[in-house]
Amino acid sequence: MKEFQDLKDSIRTVPDYPVQGVQFRDITTLLQKPHLFKKMIDAMTNQWKAYQIDAILSIESRGFIMAGALAYNLNTSFIPLRKPQKLPFKTHSVSYELEYGATDMHIHIDALDGHTNLLIIDDLLATGGTVIAALDLINKFQDKIIVGAGFVINLPELGGGTKLEKLGVESKYLLEF
Repeated sequence: MKEFQDLKDSIRTVPDYPVQGVQFRDITTLLQKPHLFKKMIDAMTNQWKAYQIDAILSIESRGFIMAGALAYNLNTSFIPLRKPQKLPFKTHSVSYELEYGATDMHIHIDALDGHTNLLIIDDLLATGGTVIAALDLINKFQDKIIVGAGFVINLPELGGGTKLEKLGVESKYLLEF
């Protein structure tokens, strides 16, 4: 994806963060450059504009950055998937494992009312655990269709894309590391 080499070059790699052996891909350096942030959002918008999407769901917290802009560009709803005790109303939740521990993901019990065709957005696809947790959370609701999952970065060697493919979830990304 040579057309996005400038985006890739702007992402900082932080070795051994948050644990030894992890090469953390820090998108904050990309976000600091307005022309690259715009290019990233425009490219992600173009990937999904032909799809019928009622709502964009995103995972706390870096995914919120792209999801809000995409929801605006695609004229659709934005629904946050949050960490424990961050949503003030009744929630559905799932527990899941991360590369560096475990946590819960929550959604308001009425968040998907009136929404059928859903897109999940996050900054990075690694093992797929977070997105699979989001799918499990969405499955607590009836009659919902996952249109796909979008990311800025894919780490193919960690297998998340393969897991999503096996689950029938189309995934799109701009960069691979």
